[in-house]
Amino acid sequence: MNTAQQAGHEAKAATRRATRSRPMAVLTRVGLACRGVLYALIGVVALQIGLGQGSGGEADKAGAISTLARLPFSEVLLWTMVAGFAALALWQASEALFGGGKAFERAEAVARVLVYVLVVYTLWSVITSGKAGSDDQKSQDVTGKLLSLPAGEWIVGAIGLGLVALGVYWVHRGATKGFREELDQGRMSPRARTVMDRLGVGGYAARGAIAGMAGIFVIYAAITHDADKAGGIDATLRQFAETPAGPSLLVVVALGVLLFAGYCFGESRWRRT
Repeated sequence: MNTAQQAGHEAKAATRRATRSRPMAVLTRVGLACRGVLYALIGVVALQIGLGQGSGGEADKAGAISTLARLPFSEVLLWTMVAGFAALALWQASEALFGGGKAFERAEAVARVLVYVLVVYTLWSVITSGKAGSDDQKSQDVTGKLLSLPAGEWIVGAIGLGLVALGVYWVHRGATKGFREELDQGRMSPRARTVMDRLGVGGYAARGAIAGMAGIFVIYAAITHDADKAGGIDATLRQFAETPAGPSLLVVVALGVLLFAGYCFGESRWRRT
């Protein structure tokens, strides 16, 4: 091994040690709990919409962050979430680069990095300007830019198919309880394992349904060459109320989102990091 290769290996090892350090592990668990807070707020707003008790709020991450910004001690909360989600992004970047998992697992880690970076950006926007752009508008803007590219319809369509595939994967992961491999079950009591199983099955089913519906929107945007057909979590959740099942389906999905929020809180305690 030459000097350059050795330096590269040492740099990778140092990065790996940093992402697995005690302070980073604590911040990562804080980030997982913060993710639970966002999903809980999204679930509450979606549930209110499904029950006809309100439609003004946005059931997405930007809406959840805006809600947090109106609470007492909001600045402390928002900065804590910045640190937590930044730690999550670094952790997943480390998993993507040095984790040694399967190709799909690495791709999933990269996708999580992008999501967490966007959350950090939204948090930063709220802290500095007091405003968080709508996730729906962001999705439409990105879709519009992609559609303007050569073969843009195919690119957007492929993204839509990817979202549908992700939804199927999440539903399968919940149904087979594949999420168990991410948890340190040796530290969990039998009761805790049972609770996490129930939260994970319901939560991943809801996440899968949302991702699948969002993918259908994106595919429709590609077919019609209309970026306005695409949407974020808020538009996707509201669309469940427009199905033949009516608002009751949105209520079921919203409850599933709340279950996933509970899973995130449990994950912050028992996740392998």
